[in-house]
Amino acid sequence: MIYKIKEKFWGFGDNFSITDTQGNECFYVKGKAFSWGDNLSFQDENRNEVAIIKQKLFTFMPKYQIFIDGELYAEIVKEWSWFNKKFTLDVPGPNDYTIEGNFWSHEFVFIRNNQPVATISKKHWAWTDSYSIDIQDNENHTAILMTCIVIDQVLHDDRNNSSD
Repeated sequence: MIYKIKEKFWGFGDNFSITDTQGNECFYVKGKAFSWGDNLSFQDENRNEVAIIKQKLFTFMPKYQIFIDGELYAEIVKEWSWFNKKFTLDVPGPNDYTIEGNFWSHEFVFIRNNQPVATISKKHWAWTDSYSIDIQDNENHTAILMTCIVIDQVLHDDRNNSSD
């Protein structure tokens, strides 16, 4: 299944729409404009909240937590590496994902059990951040899509901090 993530141009906070290949909205992400760290509501096509993504503050490397029904479901951590970007999506059980990518080209691969299961490609030359995500059918689409939003937030923070 292929999804498109597009950041909304106008609005307060970080807002994204996630559509399928036919352009039907599948999910919506609404960020709080004034909060300490990123605080995002992940919503279905009817704008019902499915999960909350919260940035954990005061950590050595960026860390985000996904809450479903008020319970911690998963953690996304940016791993330290010299040249490439690397993240871990820690989900319940032995099904963790490793996400490896290139900062300059904004291409990422999700790996589970040593097999690539999803890819992210950033569209360049757009007014807002836009991504194409190709996910294998038997994978956790919602968790992978939420991780894509987190990766965008981390890359955005990295760009802002490097311009200081």
